[in-house]
Amino acid sequence: MNDQEILDLYKKGERQQAFNILVRTYSERMYWHARQMVFDHDDANDIIQNSFIKVWEALPNFRGDSKLYTWLYRIVANESLTFLKKRRTRSLLSFESYSQTVENKLIADPLFNGNKIQLALQKAIATLPPKQRNVFILKYFQELKYEEISEITGISVGSLKASYHHAFEKVKNFILQIDRYSD
Repeated sequence: MNDQEILDLYKKGERQQAFNILVRTYSERMYWHARQMVFDHDDANDIIQNSFIKVWEALPNFRGDSKLYTWLYRIVANESLTFLKKRRTRSLLSFESYSQTVENKLIADPLFNGNKIQLALQKAIATLPPKQRNVFILKYFQELKYEEISEITGISVGSLKASYHHAFEKVKNFILQIDRYSD
C-alpha cells in the first residue's frame, strides 16, 4: 500500500488500520535511522515508540505538503536529536568518554556483527555532531537525495552538501588515523 492509499484509508475513518499499516511499512526503516543516530537498540526503540506516538497525534493535521516518509524521517530525526541533547545535558561525560561508551555498547550489542572496519566507521560517526551525523546517515546509509534530506531537515541543499562533505572528511580522517596507528 502506498502513502496516498494509507492516507485515504485514514481519512475514510479507518484510522487504526491505516496507522497499523503505516507502522508496519516504516517502523524498520525508522528504527535503523534512530539506531544509527543513538547506537543503542533500547534507546532506538524508545525513540521509535515516542515518534509513532507523535505521528498518531499529528496525523489528523498532516497536510501532505511533504511526502509521508520524509515527514516520518523528520519526526524520528528530531526525536533522536532531542534524545541526544538530553543525554549530553544530563551526562557529565567528556566527548572522548562518550565515544568510548558508544564503542563499548557496539561491542556488547548482540545485534552488531561488524568487523573492525565497521566498528571504526561507527566510532567515527559517533564523533560527529548530532545534526551532521543525521545528514551523514541520511545520505550515506539511507542513500537519500539532497532534495529529500532537505525536506526532512529543513536545511538548504547547499548547506547539506557542505555538511555532508565535512562529515565525510571527518569520518575518513578518523578511520585513516585508526588505520595508521593499528599497523
